[in-house]
Amino acid sequence: MASGSRDAVTVVGIDVGGARKGFHAVALCEGTVVERLATTDEVALSAWCREVGAELVAVDAPCHWRSGAEARAAERELMGDGIACFVSPTREQALASSTGFYGWMLCGEALYRELARHGYALAEAADELRSQRRCFETFPHAITVQLHRALGLEPAVASRKRPERRALLERLGVDCRSLSSIDWLDAALCALAAQLLQSGVECRVYGEAASGLLLVPIDPSVGPA
Repeated sequence: MASGSRDAVTVVGIDVGGARKGFHAVALCEGTVVERLATTDEVALSAWCREVGAELVAVDAPCHWRSGAEARAAERELMGDGIACFVSPTREQALASSTGFYGWMLCGEALYRELARHGYALAEAADELRSQRRCFETFPHAITVQLHRALGLEPAVASRKRPERRALLERLGVDCRSLSSIDWLDAALCALAAQLLQSGVECRVYGEAASGLLLVPIDPSVGPA
């Protein structure tokens, strides 16, 4: 591993915005925010992930488009699990939109492409996260819901996301003093999910490889070495 031991693995979480807002990325090592990057350049961001020695990159953006009338399997399963989520359009619908709303998803598509080019292939199974350098899709609201359930906390509510997500990160040992916005908090929450999943905690796998896996830790405890 890039960091030299299983106990000191660096991971990155990325919040994806549109072309103007860009990406917010947090590199996390043993709960410590070691570096942050805000950029609109997916090539520079992917290279930065390699520079900080990230083993896993967790991305808050759909890794595939919808292919037909139904929502992606991951999105249907999230909703079946009581977790509200956005339903991805087809790529054609995104390109044809007159509002530009789906621009952030096109930025996510470009990021996944560059991550793969820089050695972070998209995970097609949860067990790849412990043995290979990978990127994967995750979802901050789902992370919060599942970890609140595991910790016996009140149900997570999206309208309270900023204080809830900050409190959850702090409870699980992440220093949030440098995380001044919801974008940084969401990036850190994605990084925390990568840290937990790499350590081997129990994982909920939503969807299937053909339409994209969405991976969420459901146990905040540290897994086996």
